[in-house]
Amino acid sequence: MKYIAKFSGLAIAVSVLMFSACTNTIQTQDATKASEEINDTNTPLHLMQPDYDTPYGIPQTADVKAVMDRVLGYISEGMPAQYDDSLRLVRGRFRLTSYECGVAYSAALAAYKATGDEAYLRFVTDRANVLAELAPKVADKLVADPKFDSEMRRVLRPAALDDCGAMAASFIRLQLEGQKSEAYDPLIARYMDFIVNKEYRLPDGTYARNRPHHNTVWLDDMYMAIPALAWYGCYTGDARYTNEAVRQLHLFKDKMWVPEVKLFRHGWVEGMNPHPNFHWGRCNGWAILTMCEVLDNLPANHKERPFVLDLLRQHIEGLCRLQHQTGLWHQLLDRDDTYLESSCTAIYAYCIAHAINEGWVDPLAYGAQVLLAWNAVTTCVNELGQVEKCCVGTGMGFDPAFYAYRPVHVMAFHGYGPTLWAGAEVIRMLQTTWPKMNDSAVHFYPKEQKTNEPIFSEDVSDGEIFG
Repeated sequence: MKYIAKFSGLAIAVSVLMFSACTNTIQTQDATKASEEINDTNTPLHLMQPDYDTPYGIPQTADVKAVMDRVLGYISEGMPAQYDDSLRLVRGRFRLTSYECGVAYSAALAAYKATGDEAYLRFVTDRANVLAELAPKVADKLVADPKFDSEMRRVLRPAALDDCGAMAASFIRLQLEGQKSEAYDPLIARYMDFIVNKEYRLPDGTYARNRPHHNTVWLDDMYMAIPALAWYGCYTGDARYTNEAVRQLHLFKDKMWVPEVKLFRHGWVEGMNPHPNFHWGRCNGWAILTMCEVLDNLPANHKERPFVLDLLRQHIEGLCRLQHQTGLWHQLLDRDDTYLESSCTAIYAYCIAHAINEGWVDPLAYGAQVLLAWNAVTTCVNELGQVEKCCVGTGMGFDPAFYAYRPVHVMAFHGYGPTLWAGAEVIRMLQTTWPKMNDSAVHFYPKEQKTNEPIFSEDVSDGEIFG
């Protein structure tokens, strides 16, 4: 499907009228030469509209929210917030307690904050309340039979960072930004106890796993642990957790960052030499999301804030260099023979937009790529609200085929939260920056450009400046 470029304001009307007028003039002036070709002297060719593979231009906030609402409706219906008479959670299409759910809950809270639509808040509180209510009722049952309910087992007897980090961060965010409840505190405490005291680590303290090899570091675990530490430091007022979050960033950077390309590798194995670099899209998403979450909770005067900001800016530079013309990113970021993937694109759209909104990077440099990414994500959301082109859960490999042939599926929940998060932050960006179409391209300006001409010189007179 091809998309005609979108112009903001009256620009499209002006452009179409100019082009139409020129064409009609040609036809009426020389009706006897019906076969005359459009050429450089009789037509403003620069105003011809390209056939884009994905929508191009500046979206309206109402259109952004319509996509988000479609996604929310689909996942809400597929995640029943109830339990049955046997005290087991009612199963739907998606789970309620996986790390992907934690991402979706945090994203929905951001969507509530950006739009004021309480449906997003209810999506989170309905499920958080069910988990908090059910947990004490089934605690003894899970001791007697750990397989009683695998969903509640992750809440009451977490066994991996995947069980803890994203969910803990979402509950803390709910306490701080949504609807505070003492009933959530035991769940947060249990999650954080595992993250701080029980998860396996290397001798230097780096979070690690013993699969697929002994002492393996997964880039995914940056997100599965570090944001929860940063949020917990904010929640408790205890700087030890904030400082540990930053220390873990240093440890992960030392092992996972590839400075030549300004990307992270997916996996690191102690003793492997030389070390292959496979720059998987979604794990780089977890990394940049982690940095945004840490910065959101790091005091402005913290001595390590410049380190986090510098790493974030370098990563954004490395990622933006590899964005495909459709607006999506590849499954293996630097391998254009791998498929274009939606979940990593949505994460990048959120994180770069958030960096713009917080003043960490320049909207003039990156705003257009954010909108290109968001417009691409919208093409992956079908009429039902399903997110397509999303890679399923993925382990670790050390060959390109492993990543290149990972399946995609609409039931992979990894794409739903990032899509909500991206939409929410794009809405915020559209409200705080000044994008404008100029000569058929998206540009961001330091102040509002009030002209509706299709091509214009920037107004640099004194006026209100954002940021």
